[in-house]
Amino acid sequence: MLVKKIKICFLTIFSSISLASVYEITVLATNISNYGGFGEWSFSALYESETESVLFDTGFHEDTVLHNAKVLNKDLSKVKKVVLSHFHSDHTGGLIKLRQTYKIINPEAFSEVYVARGFFDQRYLENGNKVGPGNFEDSFKFKETAEEEGIKFTILDNHYLVAENLYVTGTVERTDEYFNGPKGIFLNPELTVPDIIKDDQSVGMLTEEGWIMMSGCGHSGIINTAKKLQSIKDVPVYGAIGGFHLFRATDETIINTANWFKDNGLTKFMGGHCTGIHAANEIASIIGIKREDLSHTAIGSILTKDLNIIRSSVE
Repeated sequence: MLVKKIKICFLTIFSSISLASVYEITVLATNISNYGGFGEWSFSALYESETESVLFDTGFHEDTVLHNAKVLNKDLSKVKKVVLSHFHSDHTGGLIKLRQTYKIINPEAFSEVYVARGFFDQRYLENGNKVGPGNFEDSFKFKETAEEEGIKFTILDNHYLVAENLYVTGTVERTDEYFNGPKGIFLNPELTVPDIIKDDQSVGMLTEEGWIMMSGCGHSGIINTAKKLQSIKDVPVYGAIGGFHLFRATDETIINTANWFKDNGLTKFMGGHCTGIHAANEIASIIGIKREDLSHTAIGSILTKDLNIIRSSVE
């Protein structure tokens, strides 16, 4: 009887102890570099659990993520699934090289890639030249080359559970913000249909504290993206990581964004890439985010499984 009571007591204690997340997140590409890393205008981050590694975006130059992963001692051969936030080259440039490099070690490495509807639409610059993903001018050629390397693309219209507690938003409905991104790119050779990057998608990691949202640029709008996650499960947006394209935002936009997230639980903010340091500071100030919960997110910045921020050397 005593043994039975001890077992019950142990199980009760053990069941009450659980991590806030099954993943540790490490930034592998962004504008600011740690010592020895390659910094560039891009984004990439690695989710690592005990059983699975998932990569979000692949940087700009084809060697950036490869190099930074080696500097940080990250084994990318374990990565099978990749989420691409949108077609822009600063988020897709490393995909094919990563597949070529690691499929030799693991035939399944970088073999499953998730994109939102519209990712492969052919775009045109104002001078009439084509522009596509991954430093390719032709979108079809990018897709063809990737598939020849053994990459399978899944095109999403709606949210998708890509791994344990890890959701890809797929297409994000635009209600609060219409388009948050660059102009001068079109969807037809006649240059009459502006590209508003309908393929922009993000990832939400579900934790005990709420959602941890990750965006490459957030061209669909940071509030719209958060609302998409809350439509999957209505819990606070506890954290936000990545690029949110606020570096040119007006003060009014920054204030409105901060107030919405203040009302929806934002506590940890790791704004990198195109977020803008001024915007991140203003949002943190309005919300009241503590210093230890704010990061301008350099290569090597980490969000631990217990949702603590570990800054890389430059921060």
